[in-house]
Amino acid sequence: MVRIMAGPFAFTARFEEESAPRTCAAFKALLPFRNKIIQARWSGEAAWIPLGDLRVDVGFENHTSHPAPGEILLYPGGYSETEILFPYGATMFASKLGQLAGNHFLTVVEGRTRLRALGRLVLWEGAQDIAFESI
Repeated sequence: MVRIMAGPFAFTARFEEESAPRTCAAFKALLPFRNKIIQARWSGEAAWIPLGDLRVDVGFENHTSHPAPGEILLYPGGYSETEILFPYGATMFASKLGQLAGNHFLTVVEGRTRLRALGRLVLWEGAQDIAFESI
């Protein structure tokens, strides 16, 4: 399990280890992880954490373009930069090059009712601190 603090909001998420084992292992190696979360530009009701040239070397597993709110994706890079997508509403994962698919590796299991409030905050107030820690 992972505790996620995003702005003033707390969430608990579970790793999707059966369906995305390599992605989960790669992300666990980064914990504790701190960054900024910002509004996604192309993906609809989602925020994202740009990771630039970070190499995770996992390829695609359990990948989707249409995550539900709280289904967190890691895009391992390729057509666009490496990133984490944090959906809070209707989402179709994309970049300026078009539709993408990311690895669904975390699912929010506590705090789902606060996802939309986080989305509103990121959209209207800008970048927020985000931290992921093992619990």
